[in-house]
Amino acid sequence: MSLIHLVILSPFLLAILVPFAHKYFKSIHTGWFVFVLPLFLFIYFLQFLSTTMNGETYTSTMKWIPSIGIDFAVYLDGLGLLFALLITGIGALVVLYSIYYLSKEKEALNTFYVYLLMFMGAMLGVVLSDNLLVMYSFWELTSISSFLLISYWYHREKSRYGAQKSMLITVFGGLAMLAGIILLYLMTGSFSIRENIANVDVITSHELFVPALLLFLLGAFTKSAQFPFHIWLPDAMEAPTPVSAYLHSATMVKAGIYLVARMSPVFAGAPEWFWLVSGFGIVTLFWGSFSAVKQTDLKAILAFSTVSQLGLIMSLLGIGSAAAHYDYIGENAYTIATLAAVFHLINHATFKGSLFMVVGIVDHETGTRDIRKLGGLMNLMPITFTLAIIGAFSMAGLPPFNGFLSKEMFFTGMLQALEIGAWNMETLGMIFPVLAWVASVFTFIYSMILVFKTFTGKYQPEKMDKKPHEAPIGMLIPPIILASLVVIFGFFPMLLKGVIEPALYSILPSNVLSVEVKIYHWHGFNTELFMTIGVILVGVLLYLTVAKWGKIYDWFPQRLTLNKLYDGGLVALDRGSSAFTRLPMTGFIRDYLVMIFGFMIILLGALLFFTDAFNVNLTNVAPVGIYEVILAVVMVISAVTILFVKSRLAAIIALGAVGYSMSLFFVLFRAPDLALTQLVIETVSVALFLLCFYHLPELSKKMDKLRFKVTNFIISLGVGLIVIFIGLSVNSSKLFESISSYFEAASYKEAGGKNMVNVILVDFRGFDTLFEIAVLTIAAFGIYAMIKLRLADKKGGVKGESK
Repeated sequence: MSLIHLVILSPFLLAILVPFAHKYFKSIHTGWFVFVLPLFLFIYFLQFLSTTMNGETYTSTMKWIPSIGIDFAVYLDGLGLLFALLITGIGALVVLYSIYYLSKEKEALNTFYVYLLMFMGAMLGVVLSDNLLVMYSFWELTSISSFLLISYWYHREKSRYGAQKSMLITVFGGLAMLAGIILLYLMTGSFSIRENIANVDVITSHELFVPALLLFLLGAFTKSAQFPFHIWLPDAMEAPTPVSAYLHSATMVKAGIYLVARMSPVFAGAPEWFWLVSGFGIVTLFWGSFSAVKQTDLKAILAFSTVSQLGLIMSLLGIGSAAAHYDYIGENAYTIATLAAVFHLINHATFKGSLFMVVGIVDHETGTRDIRKLGGLMNLMPITFTLAIIGAFSMAGLPPFNGFLSKEMFFTGMLQALEIGAWNMETLGMIFPVLAWVASVFTFIYSMILVFKTFTGKYQPEKMDKKPHEAPIGMLIPPIILASLVVIFGFFPMLLKGVIEPALYSILPSNVLSVEVKIYHWHGFNTELFMTIGVILVGVLLYLTVAKWGKIYDWFPQRLTLNKLYDGGLVALDRGSSAFTRLPMTGFIRDYLVMIFGFMIILLGALLFFTDAFNVNLTNVAPVGIYEVILAVVMVISAVTILFVKSRLAAIIALGAVGYSMSLFFVLFRAPDLALTQLVIETVSVALFLLCFYHLPELSKKMDKLRFKVTNFIISLGVGLIVIFIGLSVNSSKLFESISSYFEAASYKEAGGKNMVNVILVDFRGFDTLFEIAVLTIAAFGIYAMIKLRLADKKGGVKGESK
């Protein structure tokens, strides 16, 4: 195992130690033990900047299941490094923030940090794995750990609901992605991302190309909350604010973005990829920003704004996919959209992370996130207000913050999409700049609502649960760092060139030989600038008049929302599954046996028929003697008697006759040990049957009906015939020499036993026999416990427990 493998697994290893630290160091907040790891990992990954800036990559492989091509292969390039730095850097700040946000006296910190470390390790595994199946394993682990984090306050119904919704939607997408991975393997014979990229010509010409593309996008869209799968993200805001700041602004929701970026060299250039990625992205951008304006909860506003910003990045990656067809568009234009996507990915992590922390501070210090109860906090919380201004103005795309730069590049990418000379862009391309501009207006509005509805206006202390005051310095440091980065990257964006440029080379296809990263504020009086001025003017007007035009949200029927569709789908699924289950689950054991044996007859009978196995060879079958015929007739008569007797006692006796007759067969075949075993088991079974059936009620009239007995007869006859034909078929078409010759030769020589059956059971199948004994022992303990509880129930000791 190399160092980088240990680095990826280190969060899981630390998670094992967290409960012990929480238990034995109660005077210290558990977060301090955790904080050191993401900080160390961030510093560790920084050393790879020089590697990726030189156009090099770092790889390391640890054998896992080489027989089927599954190795834990680490591939660190510009894109992987960018995400690793975001995961560890934001992770360190979130852990520091959580130390002051979560009380060590009131919260179960051991479970919180275990879940957080699980998520951190899973995300590192996703972005650094070269093997698609290994990446998928980490991918689903992010869903599981985020489920646990969202439901951290599990006593709240909304937390459980949000966790379940996120789990169902993201795991559904993950399973679809797994199917896409399998299709990709069928095309190339490899699970390696690098090898699949190298075989892009084979993939694009294959008939499975489009199905694989669709399945990968389904996984990406569900993870990154693209419309219509975005509905899980707002409900996930029931998680503690540190979770929201980490998972839902910088990491988990970016996993889908990472997948689209990583697989772009494979699928980009196809019109299906272009229209789906850019189309769903631009619709998500608009719908998220439009929905955010009507929210009254601060975290809900940020949730829908996150949906919107993810749509923005996704649409840019879609436009950038035209790089594979760069002959259709202007010089170097194909890199603008992808460059904007990568740059905004970083910017969004900084300003949205700080905004989530600001909202957490407001909630922590006032006891509410409802903007209808807030207001006038500017003088009481000046530092928090300043941080909110920086983050919200950057999100709105206002200068001089970093969000303004990436938003201008976003407009450039949308406008240059019109220059694509293919894929019907001549007629449909106008939807991109139009929706981009409209969505930016709504982004401006909700950004202003977030700041001014919270910090200005009338102060309403009577509506707040706490007396507002500024947060402690420890809680302010993380958002101050992020807000400082917003300003620094706004004034000096080229500081990020060493991070952005290698990431671009990872996303763009191999036919792009050079990338020029130039980010600056002033581009002259161009269309993008006038679009920004229009956003500000129209945004200010609509913000000031939101009370008048905001009534349009009431026009949308509440019964036709996607959330209603989701809830209704779950209810319908539950009712449908219950109704379907009740059909076979009659509560009557006989019905279950009929279904089981009937299915067995149909399945095995069809298999025998279609493989022509009914044509058996009887030349090597032993001759049948008179005694065997007599015993067979006795067994048949006894078996048929069971079907038609009206007494359970007579049925048990007839069943015993079948078993005892079978023991006589063993005597005839010179297997006295088997005969003795059969006699003992049959005696015990008959005795137990008599003991149990004695307490059962009389046979019902249903059992006395002719149809009931005929069905039993048909099922019994069918099972018997199928087993007979299977035995004869196997005997007549032996493909290998019987293993009995091996046991005959080895039983005494290797095990020192003269009784071959005993040697097989004790030596050759020793573990099998041991486990069988263990199962019987467990069953015996269970029976003993039930008897004890039954006796206690009769005495009235633990009546409630016995039930």
